Amino acid sequence: MTSTTASFLSTPASATDSSVPGSARSSHEAPGAESPAFTNGGPSQVQPKPYVPPRQTRHRGPSVLESVISHTRPVYLPPKPKAEDRKHLKDWETMMAHARAAEEKRKQEEEMLAVEREKKRAEALEIWEKQVMPDIAAATKDKKLRKLWWNGVPPKLRGRIWAATVGNPLALSKDSYRPYISRARRAITAGKFPRQTLELIEDDIAGTMPSLRIFDPVHGPLHQDLKDLLCAWTVARSEESLSYVKGASHVAGMFLINMPVDQAFLAFRNLLDRHCMRSFYAGQTASSERLWGYRIFDTLLADIMPKVYYNFQKHHVPPTRYLPDWIVPVFLLHLPFDTCARIWDLVLLEGDSFLFRAALGVMGVMEGRLYFPDHDELMQVLRGDDGTRGKGKARETVAEGGRYAQNGITEESLFDRIEAVDEWWKENTWMRLIQRELPDL
Repeated sequence: MTSTTASFLSTPASATDSSVPGSARSSHEAPGAESPAFTNGGPSQVQPKPYVPPRQTRHRGPSVLESVISHTRPVYLPPKPKAEDRKHLKDWETMMAHARAAEEKRKQEEEMLAVEREKKRAEALEIWEKQVMPDIAAATKDKKLRKLWWNGVPPKLRGRIWAATVGNPLALSKDSYRPYISRARRAITAGKFPRQTLELIEDDIAGTMPSLRIFDPVHGPLHQDLKDLLCAWTVARSEESLSYVKGASHVAGMFLINMPVDQAFLAFRNLLDRHCMRSFYAGQTASSERLWGYRIFDTLLADIMPKVYYNFQKHHVPPTRYLPDWIVPVFLLHLPFDTCARIWDLVLLEGDSFLFRAALGVMGVMEGRLYFPDHDELMQVLRGDDGTRGKGKARETVAEGGRYAQNGITEESLFDRIEAVDEWWKENTWMRLIQRELPDL
């Protein structure tokens, strides 16, 4: 193995002393005591103030302010008459109760649909095992089997199907993971693996599919495997003078859920070497590599949703502001796990073009919220942040269903939207745009 990564595995900068001079207080000094003040003759006789613990406030209900503020009128308007306010408050409570009931009904319907989908996939398992698995490459060209594929690959077969459809265009050996992880571990032990990169990897893992809890740093059974895979990948990328890209943990984690770590490493490297993914993983310094993707997406958006395109142009919301957040983690930050798994099934069947189809599908489901006449509000919607993500129920919804759960995006609604424009989407349109933007590809 060459020493190409020598510069990458340089000794990290020495740790800085986090102590602040003068900030320590002796263990016997009472909190709140003052230091002696020195005068011409020595320390003055200043008595330390007795320590008084902070007073604890007990909340026994709404505060005085909350009890007089109306819930049915903005604070900057004159107050309503009491009778009117009581009536409107009762109406508001009724609406909230109906909204909660509707939300509960929607969840039950989604659960029933999910059960029905899984039942159909289980029934189709025999077809997969007898007609697809013997020759996966041939199955991708069979019209009937492609239609079956669009309904989602059975979870128990995903590892084998994905490994076969990603392939190995990089011609990596089956044991290629071993030398890279060995080099990464030696560098970490010797203190030569960049500390900043290790921290970035740990931070990325912490935000990877948190609802599954399998990558949790304390109890997650796959945490160490994911960290090892990402460290090995970082060493491999250093041979091309490329650094770690935030968001990679989601893609690596998805492979790791479906296959052993050595196979996941092979699939991970080969997927990210596809032209579209390679462009988006080129790093911030190579943003020009992604320009072709932004131009193609703008062309498609202008064609299928011209009003949204015009609104984005008017309020300066280009694809550079939102497309990388979808493509780098392959939608795992914003959509539920099962929905993402089905998107992955089709990215591997249809190729890079399905990343753009899925992105247009997401925008189609959210279309009604993309007409805001304000840049900041549009960005809030695209980020999946409506200002309540840190609050109770909304936080739970986001943890379970991705950032767009609050926007009503489900597997059913997304794929209904994608399939509804099937006639509009033609692969020759995609190829024409690719040839226009990347004539040498």
